[in-house]
Amino acid sequence: MHLSSALQLCLLASALPAHAATSWGFSDATVSVQTKGAGVGAGLKEQIDSSKPLANPVSLGDADTLKLTLTAEEGNTAKRPHQAFLLLKDGSGLDISFPLSVKDNGKARLELTQKDLPLQFLAASEPIDANLVIGSFGSAGAYNGPAFQLAVERNADEPLPSSTAERYGQLPEIHHIFRSDARSPPVVITLAFVAMALASLPVLAGLWLFLGANLNHLPAAFKTAPIPHAVFVGALVALEGIFFLYYTSWNLFQMLPPALAVGAVAFVSGSRALSEVQGRRLAGLR
Repeated sequence: MHLSSALQLCLLASALPAHAATSWGFSDATVSVQTKGAGVGAGLKEQIDSSKPLANPVSLGDADTLKLTLTAEEGNTAKRPHQAFLLLKDGSGLDISFPLSVKDNGKARLELTQKDLPLQFLAASEPIDANLVIGSFGSAGAYNGPAFQLAVERNADEPLPSSTAERYGQLPEIHHIFRSDARSPPVVITLAFVAMALASLPVLAGLWLFLGANLNHLPAAFKTAPIPHAVFVGALVALEGIFFLYYTSWNLFQMLPPALAVGAVAFVSGSRALSEVQGRRLAGLR
């Protein structure tokens, strides 16, 4: 009985250090460089070992694309980490990280071109150290180890891009030019349209009489419903006055509140006035 308990304790004690020593790593890591326009299979392709970096630097030209693939693992289990990125660092200590696109099964991928690199790396004369960094929450230790060295090859005839746009500093002053406010047309055009509108009134009155308008009913209408008729006509005149003020001096925000109020009054009084007219029509007086 005691021997069995001691054996179980020994097995448990031997398992605890193994669990505590679990750390992140990777497998099936490859780095390849493909040149634009080259055929399938052309270019460099190397296997990356987590225990030692590549012996020779990986060259990246102007038209090249570096592709990095790996499978992230926690211990021996493929898993998606919280962070996985490629860390580039030059001899001066300047570094930049490029996150890998990782799936739930731990498959990670990264594509890199010279356009993604900062200007300081493009001007580097020595190869740049490239480290793989993989880590996540939990007790498992993170992985941070050298993978390879990156040698940036540029065409000597092409100048380096300007660095002014990549640095913080004072920018030139911006002068905003706003569109000028809307203006009324010339007075001559306004008077011409007013004259045409006034000239149409006699024509409208003649057509009204020709169609059988009965002005004798005005006293009866104002006697039966004086307030609705008077308020309705006054609201119409007030609307015309509001439109005139909007045309001459008011803006839209000044015009809308009184126009809505007068419009509501015209609607209510107009419905009452039309009810009075309908009553005389039903009585046979029209």
